[in-house]
Amino acid sequence: MNNRKGILLMIAAIAAFAVQDALSRLLAGQYNTLMVVMIRYWVFAAFVITLALRRPEGLRAALRSRRPAAQALRATLLVVEICVMVYAYTLIGLINAHAVFAVCPLIVVALSGPILGEKLTWQRWATVGVGLIGVLIILRPGQGVFSWAALLPLITALFFAAYSVLTRLTAREEAFFPSFFWPAFLGAIMMTALGLPQWQPIQTADAPIFATYAVISILSNWLLQKTYEVAEASAVQPFAYLHFVFIALLGITFFDEHLALPVLIGAALIIAAGIYSLLQTRAAPKVSR
Repeated sequence: MNNRKGILLMIAAIAAFAVQDALSRLLAGQYNTLMVVMIRYWVFAAFVITLALRRPEGLRAALRSRRPAAQALRATLLVVEICVMVYAYTLIGLINAHAVFAVCPLIVVALSGPILGEKLTWQRWATVGVGLIGVLIILRPGQGVFSWAALLPLITALFFAAYSVLTRLTAREEAFFPSFFWPAFLGAIMMTALGLPQWQPIQTADAPIFATYAVISILSNWLLQKTYEVAEASAVQPFAYLHFVFIALLGITFFDEHLALPVLIGAALIIAAGIYSLLQTRAAPKVSR
């Protein structure tokens, strides 16, 4: 394992995902959200199918699953999460949406106990509480600062947390590649059914943006896959929190968004709690078998 190389790949992957989100926000402001997400899924599906065809086991092995119902549920959760999140970008912007969404890893912690049977210490429960306080600071309920749309990224965080926990659950019986393949393949089918009726002619001036969107979608997933091939997940995962930093830079630079002080404080609390929870997990003693 080469953790130093993995960290660099992870930073590059997170930057690419941030650019993908920014392009999603830009395109969804001019085209139907379902159409934009559909194109994203077409590219993602083409990427994983190409990978499957290049593997010695072939496409049939990628489709072979011990838990097809669970894989279908994972694909559905991810489709809903992406669609709602992209729609949220158009309503409250990149920065505000991702500030709230950053609570997702802490929701995963809360769900891991009852669903995965993991033992949670009081310190990890405390990080969940701190994260929720951060969300309340961002949303400032009762002050009329945010509309109902501010709840959308919180909903997407719940959906993605459920997706993540279900991924860990299926990983106990499922090989990695089928779990990587199914959400892209089934998601593309679902999004084609949803997005094709919403198709709008692409303006000539927007064609390069869609092309860049496609390239970035492939690049981000390729970089993430390479990251986990060369490095330990525990070594690179903390750098995923750089996503909010990249999002803030893109939102301010290209969309004239503002990083309000309560949003900054709330996001800092959420991210700090998430990193602390991750460190607690890494420091937990291993039980010998």
